[in-house]
Amino acid sequence: MKTLIIVAHPNLSMSTINKTWKERLEQENDLTVHDLYEVYPDGKINTDKEQKLLLEHDRIVFQFPFYWYSSPSLLKEWQDVVLSYGWAYGSEGTKLHGKEFALVISTGGPAAAYQAGGYNQYSMSELTKPFQATANLTGMRFLPSFTLQGVRMMSQEQINESAEELVRHLKMKH
Repeated sequence: MKTLIIVAHPNLSMSTINKTWKERLEQENDLTVHDLYEVYPDGKINTDKEQKLLLEHDRIVFQFPFYWYSSPSLLKEWQDVVLSYGWAYGSEGTKLHGKEFALVISTGGPAAAYQAGGYNQYSMSELTKPFQATANLTGMRFLPSFTLQGVRMMSQEQINESAEELVRHLKMKH
């Protein structure tokens, strides 16, 4: 199984968790790590290149910090231009059918904040429904997300352990 991890963090050098995850994932031969902000610092996405990359992989993973209950803006732009009508969805848009799709998300706030009655009032599953709907529309199978919450309070050792857990999660058969 060829896995593509699309990393979207607007300031990766300042991130402890996403930077550690990316560096750890890059050590795996069977994972392709694709950093959108590194490849497209001007925000201008090469649709053909991105679509070709998607076709070369069986599992597509979005890795990002949770920003305003969604992904960073470049990942949203990527979705808008790459997952186009007639290619990713619509009567002729079948290019992603049968692929697997997963999310790898970090939050600064603790898990307790993301539930009914918590600070944010909604669970991560509820807040990530648009991504699940994207998988449905494009014919991909939505896999369980890897979510690490409360990252601001974690030690480097805990972050390193989470990177190992992430590798195991991404290599798991679902």
